Amino acid sequence: MLPGPFAALFVLQTDIWYLVSHGSALTYTVLGILLTASVFSWTITFSKLSSFGSARKSDRRFLRAFRKAAGLEAVMVASEQYRPSPLVAVFDYGYQEVSRQVKARGNIANREAISRSLQLGVNEQMSRLEHNLDKLATIASVSPFIGLLGTVIGIIRAFNGLGTAGSTSLTAVGPGIADALIATAVGLFAAIPAAIFYNHFGFVLREMGDRMDDFSLEFLNMIERSFGD
Repeated sequence: MLPGPFAALFVLQTDIWYLVSHGSALTYTVLGILLTASVFSWTITFSKLSSFGSARKSDRRFLRAFRKAAGLEAVMVASEQYRPSPLVAVFDYGYQEVSRQVKARGNIANREAISRSLQLGVNEQMSRLEHNLDKLATIASVSPFIGLLGTVIGIIRAFNGLGTAGSTSLTAVGPGIADALIATAVGLFAAIPAAIFYNHFGFVLREMGDRMDDFSLEFLNMIERSFGD
C-alpha cells in the first residue's frame, strides 16, 4: 500500500480527473482554450528567457571589445563574433552611415544623421526584442475572464442539476460546482505566470533599451575622437 501522503495525493489526482472527465462540452472547450493559452505562454516565456539571456551576455562582451578598440575598423572586425548582440546591430547602423559620409566627402559632415541612424537601430532592435510579448499580455489579461466564463457555465450546470434532481444533495450540484472551480483554477494557472513574466521581460527590455541608448552616445564620442575637427 502507498504511504499516507502519497495515498492522499493519489486520491486527490483521481478525484480531479474524475471531475474533469465528467464535465460538459462547454467546460471542455473552455479548458482547452486555457490549456492552449498556457502552453503558448510557456513557449514564449522559455524562448524569451533564452534569447534575452544570450543577448545580454553578447552585449556585455561586445561592449568590452568596443571600449578596448582603437577605432571603428577594429570594432567592425571584432563585432563579427558577437552577432546575437543587439548592440552589434545598433553599431552596424551607425557604422554604415559613417562609411557613406566618409566615402562621399572624405570626412564626417552630418553628425545628426549618424545619431538618427543609431536611433533607428535602437528602435529596430527594441521591436525585435518585444516580439510576442503582446501575446503574453493578452494571455495574462484574458485568461481570468475565460476562466470566469467556465465558472459561470459550471454554476449554470449546478443549478440545472439542482432543478432536475429536485433536491439540494451534493450529487446534484457537485459536477457543476466542480466545473466552476476547475475552470477558475486553470484560468489563474494560465494568467499568473504570463503576467509575472510579462512584467519581468518589461524590466529587462527597459534595461536593454537604456544600454543601447548609452552605447549610441559612446559611439558618437568615438566618432568625435576619430573625426574631430
